[in-house]
Amino acid sequence: MRLVTYTLNDGPHLLGAQVDDEHIVDLAVLAERADVELPLDLLSFIQAGDPAREAAQHLLADDPTGWPTEAVRRISEVSLRAPLRPGKIIGVGLNYVEHVAESSRSLDTDKELPPRPVLFSKPATAVTGPGQPILHNADLTTQLDWECELAVVIGRTAFRVSEEEAYDHIFGYSIVNDISARDQRRSGQWFFSKGQDSYAPFGPAVVTADEITDPMALDLSLRVNGVTKQKSNTRHMLFPIARLIADISSGVTLEPGDVIATGSPSGVGAGMVPPEFLNPGDTVEATVEGIGTLANPVIDAR
Repeated sequence: MRLVTYTLNDGPHLLGAQVDDEHIVDLAVLAERADVELPLDLLSFIQAGDPAREAAQHLLADDPTGWPTEAVRRISEVSLRAPLRPGKIIGVGLNYVEHVAESSRSLDTDKELPPRPVLFSKPATAVTGPGQPILHNADLTTQLDWECELAVVIGRTAFRVSEEEAYDHIFGYSIVNDISARDQRRSGQWFFSKGQDSYAPFGPAVVTADEITDPMALDLSLRVNGVTKQKSNTRHMLFPIARLIADISSGVTLEPGDVIATGSPSGVGAGMVPPEFLNPGDTVEATVEGIGTLANPVIDAR
């Protein structure tokens, strides 16, 4: 399933399933017609576990000609929002070898490959959805940067799980653009650099794990104003997804709906010669194979 959160005319957030390139089906309407109980938002849906997922799959397997007219929406007629507001967003730094190299040149990080995942956090207030603005406040930064990342959405509580068990705890996958104010790293701490409001564009959908055959073989790319800046594949991660989940859960409980942003490939603005950064008026598009494209404008926030 390809699950989305959307609104109609700035109304309440609704849970839908994108069934093709043009249409979304409202799961609440389908469930009500079938006299089935389903959570009304994606976070609650994930927390409800396998019964909710299986019920939704069953509803969507029915003949589409029998779906209520009011359940089917054209994507062009709705506004997609961030799929959910995670309890935790755990970012992974320096997780692609070439990005380690460019960061050591431009951001004064260690040129040696890290022996364990480099972790940081983003607050839930940093989340923004598809088409929503990335805030550029020139009083706080002149070095606003981009990072296209595969997002892992946790589906089952994970604490001290092994790499072999890790995939059993994944609900699905999405995209996070790890926006970073490079000039707001404070004594090596990244929280304010990466945690300001709007610095975690997220979406446009969460694709359930059964739809992604191999998350460690997905092309990903990023464009600024139509020009490609990043282009890589998740197979180049230094620490693969299973290792990340095992490492994080060794001391931090991962809960349903938590998000792991698995790291950025090379091609960030700080690594360009000369460096390039985002400015008001720019548009950033992050794309991950099998998930889609997350596009956001940059606006002046002062």
